[in-house]
Amino acid sequence: MLTTLVALAQEVTLEFQNAATALEVVQKYTKALQAGDVATMNAQFASNAMIYGLGGGLDSLTVAQHKEYYTTSTNTYKHSLSQELYLPVKVTNNWNEGEWILTWGTNTLTNKATGKTIVVPYHTAGRVMNGKIVFLRYWYDMLNILETQGFKVTPPAK
Repeated sequence: MLTTLVALAQEVTLEFQNAATALEVVQKYTKALQAGDVATMNAQFASNAMIYGLGGGLDSLTVAQHKEYYTTSTNTYKHSLSQELYLPVKVTNNWNEGEWILTWGTNTLTNKATGKTIVVPYHTAGRVMNGKIVFLRYWYDMLNILETQGFKVTPPAK
């Protein structure tokens, strides 16, 4: 039996027409987070955008739920981002086709009531269409957050 394999090769480029605009949208979002400006953060989203990975699970949030999440967070914590790195990427001919901004950095959260800090390395991937974020996925060091809050990791008994 003869089997023909057809591979669809994705195409990725780092230079594309809307790269600067997409980058500006995501940077405006992160600057607003540092300023505690949830309204400006949410203004960077398309109305039907979905946000994934906040709250430590495989959860998804609508734009309205994102506003609630970050209103609570910015009322409790000051967010200070450092070591930020941004990479615009355009993907074609694949399931994740689109114009993406990948980000990496460290978010230092300072509890406004206690002054206690939590250092959280993070990564996001945001797809931008027509000058708005339509998809945003967060990855961050959840174990670090839990340990800072007093949780202990206990290995299983042998």
